[in-house]
Amino acid sequence: MIVAVNRMNQPLDEIEFLARSEHRVEVLSALAEGPHNRADLRVMTGASSSTIRRTLNEFEDRCWIERIEHRYEATPLGMFVAEGLMALLGRMETERTLRDVWRWLPIAEIEFDIELFADAVVTVPEFGSPDRIVSRFAELVEKTETLRGFTPTTVNSDMDVLFRNAIDGMETELVWPPGLIETVLTSHPEQASAAIASGHLTVLLNDDIPCSCAIFDDRVGVAGYDHETGHMRVAIDTDAPEARRWAENLYQHYRRDARPLDPDALVV
Repeated sequence: MIVAVNRMNQPLDEIEFLARSEHRVEVLSALAEGPHNRADLRVMTGASSSTIRRTLNEFEDRCWIERIEHRYEATPLGMFVAEGLMALLGRMETERTLRDVWRWLPIAEIEFDIELFADAVVTVPEFGSPDRIVSRFAELVEKTETLRGFTPTTVNSDMDVLFRNAIDGMETELVWPPGLIETVLTSHPEQASAAIASGHLTVLLNDDIPCSCAIFDDRVGVAGYDHETGHMRVAIDTDAPEARRWAENLYQHYRRDARPLDPDALVV
């Protein structure tokens, strides 16, 4: 047992060694990207000459870097450490971004994969800016020529920008629960009818829509709601190809079980 604990402590000690100093992380990352001399590293990190000298000596002792004339560069072992460290930092950055909104995300319903949204833009309402999610949606709609998605609920301003762009030619296909189309036709009867009549908006009906997902030309997004109030609490969008493939499959799952909107429903 003692041997096992000691083996665990050894790598943890090395992680602690790096994490205790931001300069160590910056120097190792810089040298993993290419050779640099001490003056370069001082400018890049803002560290003092003595700190840079001490850091380089410590790295040399660990065989993470080597000196070639007046410049230093990472060894294959140092590259290995740097890549692992950057991956860990990236994961922790993503975790910190998602921590405060985690409970609002539809994790179980859609098998949400954190890896796919590691570099996502996360939008939440803020004090003084309660409509930030709506603004982000409008921004993405204005930049796309096609839109597919599903949602259990929406807000009026979302519908304003969506219908306007559909009427102007944005090819749009949406999967909604029956109750939502009734609400939308009541709140936006003329816009909704005009958008559908334009031929650019197709609405399909599915009774079991757990959350919101949108597929734009260049990005995909997911939104999370407070199920007690119905308020949207977070939106996440990314341009990652893997996330797009995931969203395409998810959309097809709900589209497959959907049925066409009855034209008679447009008469409100």
